[in-house]
Amino acid sequence: MDNLSLYLATYNVGTNDSFDQSLPLLDLLSLSEEKNEKLPDFFVIGLQEVKSKPMNRLLDALFDDYWTYALRNILDERGYVKLKSIRLQGLVLSVFTLRKHLLNVREIDAEYTRTGKWGIKGAVCIRLNIYGCSICFVNSHLAAHDFNLKDREADYNNIIKDLEFHVEETSKIFCHDYVFWLGDLNFRLTSDYEKTSEEIERSILANDLRTLLERDELRYCINKGRSFSEFTEQEPDFAPTFKFKVGTSDYDHKRRPAWCDRILHRVNSNKYENVTLKVDQLSYKSHPSYMISDHKPVSAEFIIKTPRPIPTMYDGLSYISDVFSDYSEHVVQFDKVSSWERGKKHNKAYYKITKEIPANKEDWIGLFREKFGSLDDYATYEYISNCATPTEEPEKFEVAIPGVPSSCRGNYCLLYLSQTEDKVMTVLGISEPFPIVKPPDRD
Repeated sequence: MDNLSLYLATYNVGTNDSFDQSLPLLDLLSLSEEKNEKLPDFFVIGLQEVKSKPMNRLLDALFDDYWTYALRNILDERGYVKLKSIRLQGLVLSVFTLRKHLLNVREIDAEYTRTGKWGIKGAVCIRLNIYGCSICFVNSHLAAHDFNLKDREADYNNIIKDLEFHVEETSKIFCHDYVFWLGDLNFRLTSDYEKTSEEIERSILANDLRTLLERDELRYCINKGRSFSEFTEQEPDFAPTFKFKVGTSDYDHKRRPAWCDRILHRVNSNKYENVTLKVDQLSYKSHPSYMISDHKPVSAEFIIKTPRPIPTMYDGLSYISDVFSDYSEHVVQFDKVSSWERGKKHNKAYYKITKEIPANKEDWIGLFREKFGSLDDYATYEYISNCATPTEEPEKFEVAIPGVPSSCRGNYCLLYLSQTEDKVMTVLGISEPFPIVKPPDRD
């Protein structure tokens, strides 16, 4: 068994879209400017109350929100690729992985479910397989206010019941080997704790967090088996993350301070014969320097065990394992491409299928810049059914991709993406980079 490291962060940004470039986003990601810092294998970012205007719904669906875009730029510089984002109004969840793992990720799927009377809260979820294990990430925003504990419990149970993925073996959240749940869960201090917000703040200043945690609704619900009892949470040793006066780190006494922002995990330890899956939590902290919202962000770092070894040999495009080759090699192998021309009606490439793969009519080949930062970053694409022609060599195909944009400059690569009708996606092959050149002058 080998280890994978995950960094999760959750932040209720309070509909703030006037992003301050001086805001230390590196701190939210626990990164620095050091060149050789140790990086996690995955970043998972959950946001709540991202500003969403009715007239911008189409743009929201097509493009990253401002927060995700800014975070992605930071991670792009450090060799990460955004696997997937999903948005439900103000709820956004994004998963990033180091580029070296890209060909080992399988069956990426994203779903959401609405909760509450008006359906403005709920959960957004992303699931995937990597190195033989399945992982599910859930970002939720549950019912607010002190008096709505039963609604929060109902929200949780409805999310568990209603949310379904399109991967048969892991169609439900609890079918996964690992589940990580983060978000503004909105749990407060119990209603029978008859302390004012001022009295609670005095306990916080005296660092008497244990007394307050004994009155924490989430821990109460877990202990009573009413909600989240299937999960584990490391005890917070940071101050309550809600409610603050915007622009300060002073509690707003309109609401009682509470740990609304949480990160929990679950592991199916004994799912595999002779293998015990395990989670080790390395950190759990708030980030008090952020003051543009009435919440403070929370982050956590985890190490998980994978049932299949993580390869250690690198060929420039992927990590190679002789033992578990089906999880690491290019299932689709591209021939070397010398160059493609801008403005040419069709540019050609060749690929070979090395293993039997399902025949999905939604499979496609995309043209991506060499250091692409997202699986949405293609310059152009074409469905396999429209562009691939068998050659005389078994399992080898010629593809003709039309319309390389005139804006393409520098080096690009081709990606073969397997995609089901339900948009479950897997990257099966990546070509070596090649230049996009201008057409030759013609007299």
